[in-house]
Amino acid sequence: MADGASRSRFALGLEYDGGAFFGWQRQPGPVTVQAALEQALAAVAGEPVLVHAAGRTDRGVHASAQVVHFDTAARRPLSAWVRGVNAHLPGAVAVLWAHPVVESFHARFSATGRHYRYLLLDHGVRPGLARGRVGWHHAPLDHHAMAEAACCLLGTQDFSSFRAAECQATSPVREMRRAAVLRHGGLVEFQFSANGFLHHMVRNLVGSLIAVGAGRRPVTWMAEALAARDRAAAAPTFGPDGLYLSAIDYPTEFALPAFPEHGSWPLPVAAASAGCNPRYPS
Repeated sequence: MADGASRSRFALGLEYDGGAFFGWQRQPGPVTVQAALEQALAAVAGEPVLVHAAGRTDRGVHASAQVVHFDTAARRPLSAWVRGVNAHLPGAVAVLWAHPVVESFHARFSATGRHYRYLLLDHGVRPGLARGRVGWHHAPLDHHAMAEAACCLLGTQDFSSFRAAECQATSPVREMRRAAVLRHGGLVEFQFSANGFLHHMVRNLVGSLIAVGAGRRPVTWMAEALAARDRAAAAPTFGPDGLYLSAIDYPTEFALPAFPEHGSWPLPVAAASAGCNPRYPS
């Protein structure tokens, strides 16, 4: 690379199986998604590469639509940032698309919304084939009750009761735009959309909704736990296995490519929803 060479910024769309990594963020020792991606990008670029992600997923959390950006002085065809990088990545992570973006684009700070989904098997027998890809509860849950309980989460509110103790966010206030519970036969799907999420927020919400669905708590308890603004008032954190970062919203001016529809795995298109209608568009 020549001194003073101009640098270009690219956005990448990723999917990965979080069970194969110790989370997103680079750390000494264990293999993380960020470390694996930066190593693969460096192999193609011929220079060190630093990536920034829309969301820092925890260990065991999956992504069907993660977005990152990086800067480089290397001149490569777009296909090199997809197929070339994939050739250097572990099999559990793949670059789905690459797109040139303006210098003002930032994968994290340009995002206007984030979407998570949690897939849960509520059955007496634990999963085998889907192990690590879905959460598990040992008995059927009342998805109607969970959907009704989730209604209280909509709007701009203080989510301290669902915030991990180690969360570094400066404020616990977030705008929840969608909180829905759907049933797909033997699977329950939780959908959450917000302007941002706190550390372990979705897993804490799922754990509390399961307490309602299992009949251990009444529907009204969810609102009481939220109003308490105290982590001890809500249920324990649920496991990461069924959690997916499923979409990131950006202003249309950046014209990012769409993610492939196979990101909906393993659910069919049709679902039985229950509860209130969101006050915000999906």
